[in-house]
Amino acid sequence: MNRFFKSTAFKIFAVVAAALLAGSVFALASRSGSSPLTSVTSVIFGPVSRLSSYIAAEFSNLPISFKSSSALAKEVEEMQKKIDSLTEQLVDYEEIKHKNDFYQEFLEIKEQHTDYVFAEAAIIGRDAANHMGSFTLNKGSASDISVNDPVIYGKYLVGVVSSVTPTRCTVNTILNPKVNVSAYEVRTRDLGFVTSTVELAQDGSCHMPGLSASTAVTAGGIVCTSGVGGIFPRDLIIGTVVDIVDGTVDISASAIIDPGVEFDEITDVFIITSFDGQNSD
Repeated sequence: MNRFFKSTAFKIFAVVAAALLAGSVFALASRSGSSPLTSVTSVIFGPVSRLSSYIAAEFSNLPISFKSSSALAKEVEEMQKKIDSLTEQLVDYEEIKHKNDFYQEFLEIKEQHTDYVFAEAAIIGRDAANHMGSFTLNKGSASDISVNDPVIYGKYLVGVVSSVTPTRCTVNTILNPKVNVSAYEVRTRDLGFVTSTVELAQDGSCHMPGLSASTAVTAGGIVCTSGVGGIFPRDLIIGTVVDIVDGTVDISASAIIDPGVEFDEITDVFIITSFDGQNSD
């Protein structure tokens, strides 16, 4: 008998019986009516089942859409097309805005000076090493453009035509020491001329030398063309006085002027091919 109780078969029987007894007690306690084997299985595997259900629920709530690489590539291509289209629209908008501002300033000066005859031109070439702002335009003698025709941007003086071919012309800006413009300061009415030097041109400035040492011209004053000489019409804005310095060779003073045009940024200009008083002096 002792050998039986110590046998492997008895031990297996005892474990199964204990498990069935525990399941029965648990079933009676919970009044679930489940069989002992079902109750035992539920007790052992229930937590694992609940854990797997929780994980599955969490994954189902994740906003992830797994797609094939070809589908993603197609979406990327379509998105790039939209970006390209929006970029083109932005470029068109900026171009239209630029043209609108350009022509609005042109119309203002045209209304004020009905005697002006204009030729619109685009800048097609710049010398990056030239601090004097010279550039080439896409219009020439075929468009009735001549040497010494003034070049403007809105109401601001840019420079003067220095050479012409049938289809192109070269412009020297007011930063070029070769350009001399008869001018006056609006508030004081002091007369003089505006030109530049190599040193001033490197700083993007020009000056109005020869002013009286006691001049009333001060920083903030506006300098305009006077019309004397017949090359530039009167009242084009040259720039703003930023400083008054003493003359280097006499007791005169010089007004340092910041031009009203950013020569490196403009892309279009107008050439005045005719105006009342042109070449009169």
